[in-house]
Amino acid sequence: MLISPRSPRVGAARRLGRRNFRGKERLFLAEGPQAVREAAGHRGAGGEATLVELFATPDAVERYPDIVGAAREAGARVHLAGEEVIADISTTVTPQGLVGVCRFLDTPFAEILAARPRLVAVLAHVRDPGNAGTVLRCADAAGADAVVLTDASVDLYNPKAVRASVGSLFHLPVAVGVGVERAVGGLRDAGVRILAADGAGDDDLDDELDKGTMGTPTAWVFGNEAWGLPEETRALADAVVRVPIHGRAESLNLATAAAVCLYASARAQRAAGGCRSVTDGQ
Repeated sequence: MLISPRSPRVGAARRLGRRNFRGKERLFLAEGPQAVREAAGHRGAGGEATLVELFATPDAVERYPDIVGAAREAGARVHLAGEEVIADISTTVTPQGLVGVCRFLDTPFAEILAARPRLVAVLAHVRDPGNAGTVLRCADAAGADAVVLTDASVDLYNPKAVRASVGSLFHLPVAVGVGVERAVGGLRDAGVRILAADGAGDDDLDDELDKGTMGTPTAWVFGNEAWGLPEETRALADAVVRVPIHGRAESLNLATAAAVCLYASARAQRAAGGCRSVTDGQ
């Protein structure tokens, strides 16, 4: 049982809280039962297990035997660890007793394009890790085929982003470090319509739905919550769309706006004549 935060194994895991160390080792932390459960069941493109190591308190081992068992079945090294050790590794105020060390799992952008995606969320200039993780979760819930984080956005493996995704990080392909112009150009060449979400957009989301233009393959580009999308990024889109505000609220936060936009596309794509109906019979 690991009881000392000075243990070399504990120190190596703790350092994964820093971006430079994560990049060097190509490893990141997944904390809590939901994230660890998803990590234990995930494998990379080559069949390699994503979860490589698990630190668990005795209480967590007793409470989540299925998760610990899945970690062992995945070939992860399981360490029984004291509360002080878990607190030292964890980046949360109230750790839940399980911290996993996982391999990077981002997907090359070319592979996403080759899969002919029909609904994609592009995070351009999103700097807040909580927002990034929440948008990823929204994209997963809406049935998106992929998420793309541009090189101007936050690190996908920031602990706050991983936590905010609530396991969705392990559910769909995510490309990282893609330039905005490359992301937009590649998706457009793949037959995907580009819509920029912006509160000052010329087009209204309700009008887009009424026109019947939302059923085609679509990529939504989301920007920084504080200042939106730069003009040069807006200019790359086929349309700049605003979510209508029918009440007195000044605006919607990024994750809420992303959920509205992605679900609007998901519904249109599944309606009669939408791209998923045509190709999937749904």
